[in-house]
Amino acid sequence: MDLSDFEKKRRQLPDAPGVYFFLGSKREILYIGKASSLRDRVRSYFLSDLAEARSPLVVQMVEKARSIDWRETDSVLEALILEASLIKTHKPRHNTLEKDDKSFNYVVITDENFPRVLVVRGKEISGDDDKIVTVRGKSYAVKKVFGPFPHGAQLKDAIKIIRKIFPFRDRCEPCAQKSLKKCRPCFSCQIGLCPGVCTGEISAVEYQRSVRHITLLFGGYKKQLLRALEGDMKRAAKNENFEEATRLRGRLFALQHIRDVSLIKNDYLNFPKGYGATGLARIEAYDTAHWQGSAAVGVMVVLENGEPEPSEYRTFNIKSAKAGDDTGALNEILSRRLAHEEWPLPRLIVVDGGKAQLSAAEKVVHSAGLHLPVVSVVKDEHHRARGILGDTNSVKKYEKEILLSNSEAHRFSISKHRSKRMFVV
Repeated sequence: MDLSDFEKKRRQLPDAPGVYFFLGSKREILYIGKASSLRDRVRSYFLSDLAEARSPLVVQMVEKARSIDWRETDSVLEALILEASLIKTHKPRHNTLEKDDKSFNYVVITDENFPRVLVVRGKEISGDDDKIVTVRGKSYAVKKVFGPFPHGAQLKDAIKIIRKIFPFRDRCEPCAQKSLKKCRPCFSCQIGLCPGVCTGEISAVEYQRSVRHITLLFGGYKKQLLRALEGDMKRAAKNENFEEATRLRGRLFALQHIRDVSLIKNDYLNFPKGYGATGLARIEAYDTAHWQGSAAVGVMVVLENGEPEPSEYRTFNIKSAKAGDDTGALNEILSRRLAHEEWPLPRLIVVDGGKAQLSAAEKVVHSAGLHLPVVSVVKDEHHRARGILGDTNSVKKYEKEILLSNSEAHRFSISKHRSKRMFVV
């Protein structure tokens, strides 16, 4: 890209949520992304060490790009929805190359009297014109499909926000009893996330109206949605249905003042891949633990900005590796972790062990088509670190963080292993 042209554009980028476009020489769209801050996100593509922080596909895309454009939104939630809609419409080459359509997340609204709103993988949608979705062995007719959504974790956070504004049914069944007293509320109903489909508190007509509002929101028609809600609110007030009017006014206010803090945080965890919110490295460390081959467990711990981030820790029950095979267990947990494309990629991977563990980890990373540096921490007979093998640049740059993450991974794996052993007979 002509950096002088980029500098002119970048000065105009707002510090606001929205969707950005990388454009080729013929103004074709190469890539579409969303951001909580358009200015900061686009700037991240021009870091001096982009090749280390991003995948080769992203580096190739930036090299091809000749211009940028963007569309500002009122919230990160709207940016997330708009990004999915635009990717579906334009199918940019560098978006679709990142992973197969079947791996993306979609929002499905089923074709029923009381439609379900489900988050599914593309592989769960089938039939002519994507008219069938199969979830946990059950198949449903599909009325609407929205997506693809590249960021699975953020989509789940978005659904939580939307469901608080527009409660909906996911898997509970409508009340089939004549007496409402015989219908027990589902858990979602008890905490206000289901409008009472399971207890018969809401009619099909009322529920369908609420689902239409969700459809407008995911379709990118926020202005029409606000007008529809305002019209419904005025009619309810005119008919002296003040309880309904108050509820609709609350929905209007919620839509106009969306608090998508979780989406902003999640967005920075992906900004860029391998960096934390302030641009410092995300480091992931792995360790395994077992007792004479039984109760085997593997863990992943995360450092953001040099500090442990417990909310990002993950536990893996070892399924395929043989008892006592530490290298095989490491291979398994790393393979399973890298299959989670919705998780942000680290700047560095740290494993516990010697050359065998280092080699195994590097092989898994390369097999996944990634170019991430890997290091291993070698221990003495007292389990104290006595050396670090692997990428020398990373060792020089992050020695303190490597040792801290390795120590934290060991502590976390032991605690999880002890908990698991309690249930092993």
